[in-house]
Amino acid sequence: MSTWHVVRVPDPERWGPLPADGVLGVQNLPGAVARVGLRPGDPVFVRPDGTVDTGLLDFVRSKEFRNLERESKRNYATDIRILLDFLSSRGVAWRKATERDLADFRDWRCRAPENPQRIGGTKWNREAAAFTKLFKWGKVYPLPVDVSRREDRAADSVSSRVSWLTPRTWGLWSDIGLRGHTRAGTTAPGWESRTEIRNTSFVQLLLSSGLRRQEGGSLLTFELPTQQLRHGRYLHGRIAGAVTRSKNSRTFYTSVDAVGQVEAYVQSERAWTVQRAQEKGSYDRLPMMRLVTSVTRGLKPKVEWVDADGVVGGQDLSRLGWRERQWLFLEGPDGPEPAWLWLTEQGLPMAPDRWNGVFRGANLRCEEVLLTEEERKIERRFRLTEVRGRTPYATPHAARHSMALYMLILLNELFESRYGLTKADRRDFVLLFGDPWWLVKTLLGHADVETTKRHYLSPVAHLQLESILAAAETEAQDRDVEDLGDVFTRLARETAGIQDIDALLGEAS
Repeated sequence: MSTWHVVRVPDPERWGPLPADGVLGVQNLPGAVARVGLRPGDPVFVRPDGTVDTGLLDFVRSKEFRNLERESKRNYATDIRILLDFLSSRGVAWRKATERDLADFRDWRCRAPENPQRIGGTKWNREAAAFTKLFKWGKVYPLPVDVSRREDRAADSVSSRVSWLTPRTWGLWSDIGLRGHTRAGTTAPGWESRTEIRNTSFVQLLLSSGLRRQEGGSLLTFELPTQQLRHGRYLHGRIAGAVTRSKNSRTFYTSVDAVGQVEAYVQSERAWTVQRAQEKGSYDRLPMMRLVTSVTRGLKPKVEWVDADGVVGGQDLSRLGWRERQWLFLEGPDGPEPAWLWLTEQGLPMAPDRWNGVFRGANLRCEEVLLTEEERKIERRFRLTEVRGRTPYATPHAARHSMALYMLILLNELFESRYGLTKADRRDFVLLFGDPWWLVKTLLGHADVETTKRHYLSPVAHLQLESILAAAETEAQDRDVEDLGDVFTRLARETAGIQDIDALLGEAS
């Protein structure tokens, strides 16, 4: 066998019970791992013979790797493991890899007809970046692959993770996947979900704000927006730089309705979950707890706390990463309770990546309700071509994509119909405030408007939105400007990648 394995260092609270006599002779395994210099989430590469590769262990502990974000570490480790399997099948150690080896590997990954799981250009470029980092650190020369070389990069690098659902389709997905509705719109017999309010309010927050999964999933209770804009339909808050991809704090906007749903969760499901955890003493057994003593306001809010040993500490709110945020607690009426907004059924902070499981479960339920029994029998990897478009499929990032698409269409509609701007007026408006692309780019927190166009809205960038929206205006002059259902339906019909309820239910009928 030539299969490598990757074992990741667990978070402190996820080690579970360890045997009293130690593991493989090590009495305090978490302590030993920490002394080696490994952090929670760090990968450990295990050779096919079951031994740890010390060279790759040094790479993981190097400054080139340890400064990566946790998700990047996970992705890079997954990519490197696949390459290690390929090299081992050839009997080649990774330090001995050549340009020929990597060329053959790329051909297999991207082009070989015999490979049923070929990858696209975007995925290859990510893998090439991981390999380049490894080979440069290991001083393997000439470099077997170098992502900075044009010939080693893919020309067809277009994100395959981009997906959109129209507002009505999000409603269908939420009703069936998160609320347990049948196709007829009624609650299914026996449906019970103790986290329904939590899940639906999280989705609505992402859809309204365009926050990434980690950004929305790392909010603290006192970070919920409270400041209303002038007309009162939106509120604005602040996302801490430490939980963003760019590491820069930014303002975000979300609707009053979305925040209201989150507040309903806080006052109902969350309050009950906290009470139950307090009664069980769950918080008393935590390995780390920082009780917040004050939160300053202003441009640079700071959190101050005292830990279980009485040690006082503090940090700028913008510099607290998501793991540190899980340690923050507030003094409630019945004892300490998490400052972390989203909690598990056990009353503990819910790690951002666990939202993937919530979305996965909702997708599966939509399949169960909207697909026939015969269609569900088809293995999922073969089902795509058979029943594509029969059921909505959503991810946390799809909420961000959908918000961007919605705002682009809404802003265009506002410019064209609500304000009645002439071409000259629109030119002046753009000079003052920016065009819809620029405004959406600001809402998403992108540094470059081209990123917005290329990665989020590329399927609609080629369309003549003016003519589409002009047609919608002609057909719906007497309706409110926010009734954009016809526009979305037309756009979904004419553009690949946009899921709309009419097409879904039409295909499924």
